[in-house]
Amino acid sequence: MLIAGLTGGLASGKSFVATVFSKLGAHVVEADQLGHEVLAPGGAAYAAVVETFGTSILDANGAINRAQLGNLVFGNPEALERLNAIVHPAVQQLAQQRFAEIGTRDPHAVVIYIAAILVETGAYKQFPRLIVTTCTREQQIERALHRPGATLADVEARLARQLPLEQKLALATHIIDTSGTTEETSRQTKLVFEDLRTFAS
Repeated sequence: MLIAGLTGGLASGKSFVATVFSKLGAHVVEADQLGHEVLAPGGAAYAAVVETFGTSILDANGAINRAQLGNLVFGNPEALERLNAIVHPAVQQLAQQRFAEIGTRDPHAVVIYIAAILVETGAYKQFPRLIVTTCTREQQIERALHRPGATLADVEARLARQLPLEQKLALATHIIDTSGTTEETSRQTKLVFEDLRTFAS
């Protein structure tokens, strides 16, 4: 089995590339989805997050209101650090569980682990291959503005908080340029998948 990390900047085409990998036969594991699971009632990070940030972050059903939690930590580096210290280890543990399950079912699997802050957290070092998606800053802004509720100020703030794309590209074993057509991006993704499959077997 081979596990490859997939990351990139905001709205740089990670999700599209992950979808293509999935269609080609790769197993895709999304850190964001795991984050939802560990924060759900009964999830590994739920109790500690509620204890740390208080019951004001809960909705009427007792679930964590992610928008409310986001507002609490946005612009507050200390609070964000406290949240990350709870959530990241729980996500990592759940990811390892998923990888083990996939490996049991399919020993020659190609697994793509997609995470926005794979480089920032240092988690990329666990994987023998790192795929980074890239496009122009103008395209990142344009694509991000298509998302529900996005504003230019919010998009620029998020870009400013992310590690410069150049630093991620410098660590990549594979780069997929998503600035062209979807066909061109799919073609590059297919070539990367073939290389990963060779490495996995």
